[in-house]
Amino acid sequence: MVTTENRPWRGVLVATALPFDDDLSVDHDRYAEHCAWLVENGCDGVVPNGSLGEYQVLTPEERARVVETAVSAVGGSRVMPGVAAYGSAEARRWAEQARDAGCGSVLLLPPNAYRADERSVLAHYAEVARAGVPVVAYNNPVDTKVDLVPELLAKLHGEGSIQAVKEFSGDVRRAYRLAELVPELDLLAGADDVLLELAVAGAKGWVAGFPNALPTATVELYHAAVGGDLDTAGKLYRQLHPLLRWDSRTEFVQAIKVSMDIAGRYGGPVRPPRVPLLPGQEAAVRAATEQAVAAGLG
Repeated sequence: MVTTENRPWRGVLVATALPFDDDLSVDHDRYAEHCAWLVENGCDGVVPNGSLGEYQVLTPEERARVVETAVSAVGGSRVMPGVAAYGSAEARRWAEQARDAGCGSVLLLPPNAYRADERSVLAHYAEVARAGVPVVAYNNPVDTKVDLVPELLAKLHGEGSIQAVKEFSGDVRRAYRLAELVPELDLLAGADDVLLELAVAGAKGWVAGFPNALPTATVELYHAAVGGDLDTAGKLYRQLHPLLRWDSRTEFVQAIKVSMDIAGRYGGPVRPPRVPLLPGQEAAVRAATEQAVAAGLG
């Protein structure tokens, strides 16, 4: 069983967008600079090789180097790589690679090659936990078709397989059920557009997308929300929500990269099979980003 008093998954951890050059090769130097910039602007850590990092279209060599680049840029304790894979053995190997690179924790989806049952989910997390690095579960039933309901999360924690959960179901009521069933399990907000609701419900962290473009404002939002300053949090949330809701849409990678470009960062292209936003979508992201920047929300 993995236990830890240190909880590096707490705070604002940015699911990092991955910069590609015009030929769609990974720009590792630019990625290192981006990770360092996020930490310099108040973020607590980074999450490479998540969905926002387009891990599904990386080669194994690229995926490993992305983790190593992040660790070199900000230190292993600040890096929580995604280790999702179709097979449990492969996911465990990615967890071992993260461990050997010095990472403080890893983020793991349930089996997603098929609609796994409870026994398969328990076995999957147990296998990856054997790598000896703390595991944060990632509940995304929309995309994986496997729902880590509170009762199942309680079993996973009770077996020592997970220490926290990134909750992306959108159902904020689960926060209260989790607190009743397994108060020792850290809840992390997993979708930008329910951050305030989950912070009020006791979230200990936020695996966030839009700090890639606007770190200062989103970090301020998080700290106001978890600190109970609902006047500040409510105002920021309303201002930012036209952007934050894109984090829960199919085109979230493209939207966040476009927002980065408009805010003065480098978002750049996406790899196929993703395609650029439609003109109307891009216009909406542009307008929301320009409005946020004009309001001083950097």
